[in-house]
This record gives sequence, structure tokens and C-alpha cells, in this order.
Amino acid sequence: MKGWFVTGTDTGVGKTVIAGALALLLRQAGQRAGVFKPVATGCRRDVRLGLVSEDTEFLAHCAESAETLATITPVRYSGDLAPMVAAEQTKHPIDWSAIDESWRRIGQSADWVVVEGAGGLLVPVDAQHNMADLAVRLGLPLIVVARPGLGTINHTLLTLEAARHRGLTVAAVVINRYRPGSATLAEETNPEVIARLAKIPIPLIVPFDPGTDPRQGAVGENVLQPLRSFVRRALDDAGQEPR
Repeated sequence: MKGWFVTGTDTGVGKTVIAGALALLLRQAGQRAGVFKPVATGCRRDVRLGLVSEDTEFLAHCAESAETLATITPVRYSGDLAPMVAAEQTKHPIDWSAIDESWRRIGQSADWVVVEGAGGLLVPVDAQHNMADLAVRLGLPLIVVARPGLGTINHTLLTLEAARHRGLTVAAVVINRYRPGSATLAEETNPEVIARLAKIPIPLIVPFDPGTDPRQGAVGENVLQPLRSFVRRALDDAGQEPR
């Protein structure tokens, strides 16, 4: 299956925005875009739908997905916790068969699938598996989303090392919410340093965009523009020119 597994160097780095933007760009290129967030915590309770993830709603909106929210995110918890901890607290273990069934169903109707993980690559899903294991299970290359500021070199290199140790391919590193008008020296130099030390291409730089708001389903052009050429290259490499 063609697609990407979007992970982060930490929670709150903007994985959902990047994953949604990729799905939107694939759809604009004429592809049937699938989205998948296997496990979500911090869900709200809806009187009709039960537990609902706002991240899942945003991803479904960007992809114009025909799948139900429960299919896109088959495992859901209410607490702002790591999935393993949420499962232990609620005494509802991770349902791996539901994850596999949703993955199979989404893959049947999509040309490309964008998967969003929960938190960082080593966040535990259960006592035996973490997000890296889930990425291996799905067989997709990673897109690593990172912060622009001080400390991101360490966080990003650790994530890349963990990915390589597990045989995962990294398709791209994305420095998200970069503010060019007020960037510090560390923020200006971090992308080149990460590329040099990790021996990867220069990370994609996605600027902060005040018009981007997942709660409103809005993705601004400042977010889309740096990712557009990446998606086009991926389609070209797969022999699928934009329609």
C-alpha cells in the first residue's frame, strides 16, 4: 500500500495538521486519499457516536473520506494518556483485530493512505508494542514532524535513530510551525544540522500559518505549499502523475 506513517518527535508538534495537509494534497492531485489514525486518546464523548477524536474528524474532512470515524480510528480512549496507560486505566485492551480490519477496509478504497500515529515513535501502545512497531506492522515509510526550536536536534536524531534501528524508512523530516520573521539562530541552523548529522535531505520547512485551524477544518496555503512539491515527487516516483 502506498502512503506514509506520520509520527512526531513529541506530542503537540502538529502531526495532525501535516497528515491532513498531505491527504488534502493527494486528493487535489486526483488520488483517492485514505486516512487512518489507529489509536486516539483524549477523545470527547458524543451522544450519538460515542468517543470521537477531533484529530480523526479533521483527517476525514481533509480526505473527504467516505469511511466512518470509527473505521478511521477503531481504538479510542477519553483520557489524555499514552494508549497503553489509557487501556490499563479503562481495562479495555488495545483491539488489534479492529486495527487490522480497519486498515484492510481503508486500503481497499484508497490509492494512498496517510496514517497518523499518537505522540512520538516510542509511545507505548501496549506492554509489548509501541508506535514504531505499529509503523512496521503497516509497512509504510515515516514522515517525522519536529519542532523548529532549541532541543529539536536531539529529539529528531533520537527519533531517526529509533526508526533506523527498526528498519523503518524515513521519507521526510518536517520542521513545523517555523516563524521566519522571528526565528532564533538555533531555529535558522537546526534544519541544516539535522540533515548533516542524520545524513538525510534538508527537512521540509512548514511555516506557522494563522489561517490553519484543525477545529475549523482549515489548512492554509503556507502549510500546503512546502508539502506540495513533496507529494508531486512521490506521485512521480510511483508513476502516478497528478490528474
